Formats: sequence, structure tokens, C-alpha cells
Amino acid sequence: MTEEIIIAGFGGQGVLSLGMVLSYAGMKEDKEVSWMPSYGPEMRGGTANCVTIVSDTKISSPIISKFDTVIALNQPSVDKFESAVKSGGIIFYESTNVINPPKRSDIEIYGIAASAEAAKMNNTKILNMIMLGAFLQKKPIIKMQNILLGLKEVLPERYHNLLPLNEQAILKGMELVKDYVASV
Repeated sequence: MTEEIIIAGFGGQGVLSLGMVLSYAGMKEDKEVSWMPSYGPEMRGGTANCVTIVSDTKISSPIISKFDTVIALNQPSVDKFESAVKSGGIIFYESTNVINPPKRSDIEIYGIAASAEAAKMNNTKILNMIMLGAFLQKKPIIKMQNILLGLKEVLPERYHNLLPLNEQAILKGMELVKDYVASV
């Protein structure tokens, strides 16, 4: 199993953290991982993305241009990376922030209202974990207990009181796509 993922959005949406959680969780399962961030000089509001690869075998290169999965948290990311999904792959997009959804017919497309759900949970910073949950429901490449261990590694200790909320967000994301039929 090799899963090549790009996660993209604005800085401050937790793009890099989402990829880091997957990477740390993959390491907990003795998988090969690669995490390569890319972001502008702005901390928040600028564009950010990261390529995360989780594999049972050695990873030949972290530099790739086609992905099994795209997780897009804003319109510019959908516009830029929709064409980078391999045929038969999946794109998860944050439907609250995206006006023009992906249109390809050779991939699975999931629109997740993560921003709206995060607002209902009284913490807009967990939208990335909702998207992670949606991804894991459709592609269970890592066990939930290891995702939680990865989250504990990534989240600074001063925020460990938010671990239960983040777990709830992941479970909410899983619930949102459980019975969702992707548009193809």
C-alpha cells in the first residue's frame, strides 16, 4: 500500500498539521512516510500545501506531481490540484469555502462542509481534523489509535486539553461521509 496525498489550503487552516498527523501516525505503524510542506512567507492567509506519503514499502521520492488523494480546503486549491488527482483517485474538498466544485468524471469527489461543522462544534480550528476523518473513513490507511497518538505528537503540550475535541472532529468527519455517495 502506498498513498500519495496532497493537502492544500490557506495558511492557518491546519493544512500542514493534517499532513503531519498522518505522518506521525504512519510512523507509529512502522510505515514509511514522507512529509514535504510548501508555503508562502505569510503565516496565515497565504497559500500552504503539503505532500504526505504513507507506504508499506520504501518511498523513492517525495517529489510527485500526481496524487491518489487531494484534500482541498479552499477554491484556489481545488482549481490548482483537481487535475493532479490520478484517474480513479479521490478529491475531498471543503464545500463551505468552494464555489466551483471539482467536475472530473474519472475520480470520486466528496464535498465536506467541515467549516460549518467546526463552527457547530464551537472551534473553527478543527476543520482540518473533520477533513482527516472524512479521508480516513474512505481510505482507512492508518488505525484510529495511531492517528490519536500522531495528533498527540503534533499538538503542542499546552493544547493537549483539546485532544478529545480533535478526536470528536475526526469522528464527525467519518460520520459525514459514511453514507455519502461520491459524485463520479
